[in-house]
Amino acid sequence: MLNLTEPIIIEAENDTVEVFLSGDIDHKNAAGLRNDIDYAVERHKPKVLNLNFAKVEFMDSSGIGLIMGRYKKLSALGGRLVLTETSGTIKKVMKIAGIEKLAEII
Repeated sequence: MLNLTEPIIIEAENDTVEVFLSGDIDHKNAAGLRNDIDYAVERHKPKVLNLNFAKVEFMDSSGIGLIMGRYKKLSALGGRLVLTETSGTIKKVMKIAGIEKLAEII
């Protein structure tokens, strides 16, 4: 388990990398989150990247950009993106943005 300075915990096991996000995902921290997630993806080359939103309180368009960029990175590696434990508001933002066409939203 890798515990980083951003509001994020990353676990890698077998062919899966799971990212536990928390707090707000906005323009202030999206770049740091993106860098940390990309480092884990490049290191482990997972078949599945699971972004867990259980503790995310707010997400703006920077969060949508974060998701879309990780989708592109996983697709290039032949992997898939799964978004789990999305709250009502976060899930609504994702659906409005069309994210369900790119990733499974649970």
